[in-house]
Amino acid sequence: MRAARLYLVSESRVGGRPVEPLVAAALAGGVDIVQLRDKEAGDRVLVAAARRLRALCDEHGALLIVNDRPDLARACRADGVHVGQDDAPVADVRRVVGEELLVGLSTHSPDQIAAAAETDYIGVGPVYATPTKPGRTPVGLELVAHAASEAAQPFFAIGGIDAERAPEVAAAGGERVAVVRAIRDAADPGAAARRIRAALGQREVVGGPAR
Repeated sequence: MRAARLYLVSESRVGGRPVEPLVAAALAGGVDIVQLRDKEAGDRVLVAAARRLRALCDEHGALLIVNDRPDLARACRADGVHVGQDDAPVADVRRVVGEELLVGLSTHSPDQIAAAAETDYIGVGPVYATPTKPGRTPVGLELVAHAASEAAQPFFAIGGIDAERAPEVAAAGGERVAVVRAIRDAADPGAAARRIRAALGQREVVGGPAR
């Protein structure tokens, strides 16, 4: 987790097609963590998709995170679970997944960052306005800088970040970023991942030999 720099969040299907080819290209391009976030999929579909992503992540030495479903994390053989401020409390999530799995939490303010000490990592954002979080006010680079100086654990800046914005996020202290559209919607997801890593000043990837 501490070595990871680039985190992709995606649904189980993109544009009506299975997400695996997109994720494979993104992993080859330098994604270190994949989060499966699909609010529409049923449990069976979610677990099946996660198991396929598990195999891809294993090939590339990457971590797999399941969004919002600690009860399914073990069934998916995920490395962890990510929850939001309105989901189950971190203490309850930890009781479900145990100490072996990672627990991540979305944060949007200094108070939420301070209260997240029991997590393994946090998301900080949305840094910029993004249609994936409609109606949520951007936190700006100020919260990124605050997290860089105050967060007790690794954090990923998220929200509207792409290769063009990544350098200013890195300059504010955000050495790790999570993205959705910048890779998911790219014509070449692998190239998009490489551009973001380069923009962060991180050309080397941290996965296994398959990379």
